[in-house]
Amino acid sequence: MKKHILKFCLFASVMALAAQATYAQQSRNSQQRQTSVNNASQNPALQQAPQDTVPEPKATLEIAAPTPSLRNDNAIQRNLVKDRTPLDYEHIREDDAVYMQRVWREIDIQEKINLPFAYKAQSEFGDQRFITILLRAIRNGEITAFSAAGGDDRFTTPLTWDQIAELLVGAPERKQIPDWVNDPDGSKGLMKDTVISAEFNPDLIQRYWIKEDVIFDKESSRMYTRILGIAPVKTITNDDGSFRAVTPVFWVYYPDLRPMLAQHEVYNGKNYGARMSWEELFESRMFGSRIIKSTINNPNDMFINGYIKDPILALLEGENIKEKIFNYEQDLWSY
Repeated sequence: MKKHILKFCLFASVMALAAQATYAQQSRNSQQRQTSVNNASQNPALQQAPQDTVPEPKATLEIAAPTPSLRNDNAIQRNLVKDRTPLDYEHIREDDAVYMQRVWREIDIQEKINLPFAYKAQSEFGDQRFITILLRAIRNGEITAFSAAGGDDRFTTPLTWDQIAELLVGAPERKQIPDWVNDPDGSKGLMKDTVISAEFNPDLIQRYWIKEDVIFDKESSRMYTRILGIAPVKTITNDDGSFRAVTPVFWVYYPDLRPMLAQHEVYNGKNYGARMSWEELFESRMFGSRIIKSTINNPNDMFINGYIKDPILALLEGENIKEKIFNYEQDLWSY
């Protein structure tokens, strides 16, 4: 009997010691967690940085939607241009292309022959300025704009509408301004955030670049000029407003652009009724331009103004390139 009582007492003592050790361990863990929380609250570096819930402002580019006329706005039914589709190019075999040069041209819409590019009237298709026609087609998904960053003109990187907007109007700025609503007299010095976004002015696009290939086809014995791309050009100015440089905003692939251009009329100041389409204007070369770059004797792939600084001499060099291409075809014939 005494042995049983002794065993029971030993078992009870062991259980009491185990319970005491468990309680002590829990107390130490609780103290460590409390110490960590206190350190984190006292040390700002250990606290999680608050997240800004206000999204970053994005550049906006508003292109007014066309407003159709509810009645016929002409004395006659004008459907010829609306129903036009461009003809396919004549196929040129690679073996027949015995001569080819690549040329970059610049169109200045301030020249008299290029004034249709700046025609501001409204029609069934909306604003008739050429830059607005391009932007509306891009926004509607009819064509794709490609990046011109770093001088890339090979149509390699498509651009989104937001990226185009930022290129044309710049990124919006977030600034602090006085909060006159909550602090009418300004005595409290309250400030609030505001986003300042620039508006796009189509009149600022005054130049376009054209990339084209000039090919002589020996099978048909004639010289072809095929436009590959068109790029609106933005003027960069200094802080005092003086001219610094020009840079293309984006490139569009001209063969993709032809079906859309074939359905838009070009302004004709001499006869408003005899209006051609934009596709006919480019194919008929009814615009004025100057050569700014070519592949003739240009191993460094430089623009003319890169190695000829004088603007008059650069213009004459462009005419010299034009004459070389013209003389190649003329020299093939004997009289």
